[in-house]
Amino acid sequence: MTGADHAPSRHRRAERNAGPHGTPWPLPLALATVMVAWAAGAGAQPTPAPYEPEVGQGGKDVIWVPTPPALVETMLDLARVTRNDLVIDLGSGDGRNVIAAAKRGARAIGIEFNPEMVALATRLADEAGVAGRTTFIEGDMFTADISKATVMALFLLPTNLEQLREKFLALAPGTRIVLNTFTVPDWLPDEKADLGENCASWCTALLYYVPAPVAGRWTTVRGELTLTQEFQVVAGTLAMDGRITPVSGRLHGTALTLDVDGETLQTTVLGDRLDGPQLSGARARP
Repeated sequence: MTGADHAPSRHRRAERNAGPHGTPWPLPLALATVMVAWAAGAGAQPTPAPYEPEVGQGGKDVIWVPTPPALVETMLDLARVTRNDLVIDLGSGDGRNVIAAAKRGARAIGIEFNPEMVALATRLADEAGVAGRTTFIEGDMFTADISKATVMALFLLPTNLEQLREKFLALAPGTRIVLNTFTVPDWLPDEKADLGENCASWCTALLYYVPAPVAGRWTTVRGELTLTQEFQVVAGTLAMDGRITPVSGRLHGTALTLDVDGETLQTTVLGDRLDGPQLSGARARP
């Protein structure tokens, strides 16, 4: 093979490295151009679709079933939520209870184990214009700090509510707990509201007031008052001048109403004191 036999081959290589007008491109520039084209075309990744939860999807402790918007509003009405409240939802899902409370001016916190749900709720709160009054925390509802809540707005199963019952009772007396449909085992609600006969499912809101602890002995202006307590229901005796009279009554947060031999006595429980014009006193020392 002679030198002339190699000339066409060199010409073809020059054409392959040529730019738009036949001007040769340096090899590094040609490779860079190819890489940019690949990145802009075949290498580009599609934008992922926004997260959409599915009704009935599994979670750590419950499946996700959202409370209907009408019942959310009924729950907040029943709990008399105002801008002075701190509302907490455990297992807050897409944040609808929290967002609805914030729209009423309250501060509201949602505790949710699923990080995708937390991100979704945060985005929905921002879209609703209440991001400044809402906080969504990724965490376990059984270990969450709820001590500052004035209202708990929840949709949980009875087994969950039973596990949380002692935490509820440790809240400040008068704290409101409003629930969708399911009651706290062994604890009867103080009030309830229904959406009506046209509602097919998830139709009932239930309200509890955390009762003040009153079990024990009290030294009062009426004599020695001894009470037992089962949640908001109380019973006992009043002893004065050698006479022992049966007592029954009920707590509404810190408000205590007693029936003593047909007479109704009302007082307010302030820690270890009873304060009221009809009945005042202090908890007796052991």
